[in-house]
Amino acid sequence: MRRIAQIGILGAGAWGTALAMAGARAGLNALLVGRDPTQAALMASSRLATKLPSARLPASVTPSSCLTALKEADALLLAVPAQAMREVCASLTPVVRPEMPVVACAKGIERGTGRFMTEIVGELLPETLPAILSGPSFAVDVAAGLPTAVVVAMDDAIAAAALATALTSPTLRLYHTTDRRGVEIGGAAKNVLAIAAGVVEGRGLGDSARAALTARGFAELRRFAAAHGAKPETLMGLSGLGDLMLTTSTPKSRNFAYGLALGRGDPPALAAHGKLAEGAFTAGVLADMARRCGIAMPVCEAVAAIIDGRLSINAAIDALMNRPVKAEE
Repeated sequence: MRRIAQIGILGAGAWGTALAMAGARAGLNALLVGRDPTQAALMASSRLATKLPSARLPASVTPSSCLTALKEADALLLAVPAQAMREVCASLTPVVRPEMPVVACAKGIERGTGRFMTEIVGELLPETLPAILSGPSFAVDVAAGLPTAVVVAMDDAIAAAALATALTSPTLRLYHTTDRRGVEIGGAAKNVLAIAAGVVEGRGLGDSARAALTARGFAELRRFAAAHGAKPETLMGLSGLGDLMLTTSTPKSRNFAYGLALGRGDPPALAAHGKLAEGAFTAGVLADMARRCGIAMPVCEAVAAIIDGRLSINAAIDALMNRPVKAEE
């Protein structure tokens, strides 16, 4: 893997823009590529981040709508929704080169296939180095330069360390690991649990209920991760417990806000209020995968059933509270 001096970010939404700004603070040139030529031109001329109000782009961030501009990058960050990852990777075939790090920055599992993000990268771009970036981070915090820590995972420990070092700045600290699966599961499953926590808050069930649900949900997450070969310490780190603590505690989390709206009576189709809540797409596939593996995940099952309209919130609460008494595990 060659030295990283320039990064390409595909996806000029809030998260992609924040990552480009973070890369600039780390001393890198950042190519920020979005689909909308008008937006790219506006960002280039005004130096304003259109998806992050009041944020200004550093001089070393170059907005563009030209996919081929990414050929100049030493590493790619894919800041696109999880369910769009396959289509995006397919479009990158003419851009990537062998042993280029391609970092998925989405937290989800592909519907229909049950594929994790780095599996999609590896399948569509087999000569690259698939990686995943995750952890407790809001785009507005990263863009503002507030202290944040995340983790990047790749199979190659040396490459993972090099990538983490290149992206680390005084305000964004990256840890690294080879446990891709643990990082991916932590990021995907916590979104579903954040929806559950939001439902509890929106229903006015109290802080005790939210704490209990979060703890039991985390036990589900750890069981699922263990069944897929993840390391226990990964789930206790930034991409697991750390991200879960953040996203189950504030409406700044889109998934928590989605659950909050559900708890207050909004129908699932409208509860996102035009914003992307990745957990709404992940809940069903996560529950299906757990059933096939024989893993009990009642909280995730309840969220999936509520979103699919198979269970009312009151019925889901009753079902969870009336489960058989058992030892805590």
